[in-house]
Amino acid sequence: MSGWFTSFLNCRLCINGKLVEDQLVVSDDTGLILPRTGYIGGDAVDLEEGIIAPGLLELHTNGLLGFHFTHFNDEKEYAGQIDKAAKFLVTQGVTGFWATIPTVSSDEYKKILPSLKPRTIDNSASLLGAHAEGPYLAPSKKGAHNAEHFFNGSKPAGEVYGVSASSSEVLKFVTLAPELPESTNLIERLTSKGIRVSLGHSAATYEQGIKGVKAGATLLTHTLNAMTPLHHRDPGLAGLVTTANTDSLDSPYFTIIPDGNHLHPSVATMLFRANPEKCIFITDSIELAGLEDGVYPGHSQIPFKQRKTGSKVTIDGTDTLVGGCASLQECIQNMMKWSGCNVAEAVRCVTENVVDLMGDKTRGKLEQGRRADFVVLNDEGEVLQTWVAGLKVWEKR
Repeated sequence: MSGWFTSFLNCRLCINGKLVEDQLVVSDDTGLILPRTGYIGGDAVDLEEGIIAPGLLELHTNGLLGFHFTHFNDEKEYAGQIDKAAKFLVTQGVTGFWATIPTVSSDEYKKILPSLKPRTIDNSASLLGAHAEGPYLAPSKKGAHNAEHFFNGSKPAGEVYGVSASSSEVLKFVTLAPELPESTNLIERLTSKGIRVSLGHSAATYEQGIKGVKAGATLLTHTLNAMTPLHHRDPGLAGLVTTANTDSLDSPYFTIIPDGNHLHPSVATMLFRANPEKCIFITDSIELAGLEDGVYPGHSQIPFKQRKTGSKVTIDGTDTLVGGCASLQECIQNMMKWSGCNVAEAVRCVTENVVDLMGDKTRGKLEQGRRADFVVLNDEGEVLQTWVAGLKVWEKR
């Protein structure tokens, strides 16, 4: 591209859950989005009725391509594995991700987290920081986590994650159970440092969830998975999805895993339709994502053989779910099929809603001044092209 800007024409844009017929204009010099009108000349790309969406954002992934984000040997090797994951993610339309570190020992958190400082990676998805899913979790809802490393809220975050890593520069959000002793104080301490708090792996009641939100929690982690079931007289944390906004309380954002394994399609649709402006799709992918189907060895997190069948991973010989291997574009396509929503409504749940939660003003929306990280989709939600900072880095062949 030789002009100082490029216009993407004959396309529709995903904006606020709606498809808008317009053009997208990108600066070739800065890689940022420019105003959509007022330009003559420059380069032009005809997208032939394609759909432009912000680059997909993966809020909750534990690993892929055989690499789990808890597997740390040394900084150089770890950085190389992150780069490899980031390069693969753009082939799935993902232009930014937060690496999830589930419950490990404090020593391991202190080793791993400094290597997850946000950074851009050439022609790849950006590393946007870390999500600590633990160790402040309820033993009764441990899932695949190692409860031997759990703490209640009285254990200072700095002692668990390390002083340098327990700031919002690296650690962007923490999942915890709000019913644990001293959890309210912990939520207040974390949020005072700019670290967001999500409620999950929890047997909390609705009332305990409300208390956690009032203390500063703004998210629910994989709603209905590893938490109390939704009951008509005792809704648990899932009941917070439709909590009314008031002067003292905002309803939290909530993540769901719409892979067809973690939630029944009708339940995923119910949650999505209940509050689409706060709904976020995640994969919760494990290290088998991106690999062929088959049986794989376990590791320190999962000390059993694992069987991958499509997007589903179970402990071999059982029906026990270990994790997921669906991509975000599969999640988009599933929700479109299950709920009947259009592609822009589904895309919002992996782009605009995510940056609204995280307070990111630099990406995630097709707005002037934001990074020109975007994808070109068809009407079925399939990723055809991925662009990073205004450069095409992948195209479906």
